[in-house]
Amino acid sequence: MNSKLIAAVAATAVVLSAPAAQAQAFINVLTGGTSGVYYPLGVAIGKIYSDKIPDVKTQVQATKASVENLILLQQGRGEIAFALGDSLKAAWEGDEEAGFKSKMDKLRTIGAIYPNYIQIVATADSGIKTLADLKGKSLSVGAPKSGTELNSRAILAAAGLSYKDMGKVEYLPFAESVDLMKNRQLNATLQSAGLGVASLKDLSTSTEITVVSVPKEVVDKIGPPFKSVIIPANTYSGQDKDVPTAAVINYLVTSSAVSDDLVYQMTKLIYESLPELANAHASGREIKLENAATGSPVPLHPGAIRYYKEKGLIK
Repeated sequence: MNSKLIAAVAATAVVLSAPAAQAQAFINVLTGGTSGVYYPLGVAIGKIYSDKIPDVKTQVQATKASVENLILLQQGRGEIAFALGDSLKAAWEGDEEAGFKSKMDKLRTIGAIYPNYIQIVATADSGIKTLADLKGKSLSVGAPKSGTELNSRAILAAAGLSYKDMGKVEYLPFAESVDLMKNRQLNATLQSAGLGVASLKDLSTSTEITVVSVPKEVVDKIGPPFKSVIIPANTYSGQDKDVPTAAVINYLVTSSAVSDDLVYQMTKLIYESLPELANAHASGREIKLENAATGSPVPLHPGAIRYYKEKGLIK
């Protein structure tokens, strides 16, 4: 009887201790396509978290980027995500035309990171040199209702163009667009990404390209959160001059369902691991702590606010 009792007590102890052993935080990092900027930065963030947050398991998920990421956060299917500022604003407002059927009220911002540059690149033999030259040509505008595609609509509209003016519109991720351009099946692609995005670097080393200017007067017609910036000369092979374009700030976003303590750790590690992010992609060099708590159309998460107060960014 004693041996049976001891065995029963031991079995009960194992059952009772199991939840404690499994009390492991899970962080799903929502990124974008593998040929973009979100993905390598997301991989770096996942590694930072798994290395430096005790009892945490991380996963990095490739997605269609901003719009899908924000919907997944609202559904509780991610803990941290990359998103463009205009998509974030549309999600918070429940802009159905932008792909949000209702207000994404669980979204909370972790911090501003780097700007996405609107990069319109054409094959040199297409003859496209200006926005007006896109008329009648084939253009890839990003996956349907992705952050890039929303940027495409805004830029074309401000230039007095629409999809109907194009010879053909393709809704393709970055890498697939580049493959078509290499095979002379596509004239141009609009890619909203950090400078030096892998897809366009790949294209420029194998095909002669033209980086198409987005003039300041076009950007001014759109207004915030778009701003005028420059793609510096030699960002891509064969691009020997500065090219004006538009940019939109990217944000790291989380959900109100994620605990204050975990978001505090997540925020702290982002801004205390900037060298690792700079090594992951050149866009990581543009992430600055002093810009982190500014400009978001969505409230900051309390865990992020706690860190920014410690750093003197919020009083």
